Amino acid sequence: MVSTPIELDLRGVPCPLSWARARVRLDEMSAGQSLILLLDEPRSLRDIPQAAEAAGYAANEATPAEGYWTLVIDA
Repeated sequence: MVSTPIELDLRGVPCPLSWARARVRLDEMSAGQSLILLLDEPRSLRDIPQAAEAAGYAANEATPAEGYWTLVIDA
């Protein structure tokens, strides 16, 4: 059974608060689940993947959308 990814809209949330919110959600997730982040701040786009990998999560490459990026992190 494949679990449905969880989406977290962090547009308008400055870094490091965006990472703090993502980390809380990641800590609540089960192994194998994915968290989709919607980001519009370049600093978050740079810092969150590094912080996620340092915490033991797998961050995928960000995908540009119209006015923001999507970043998938696997728990």
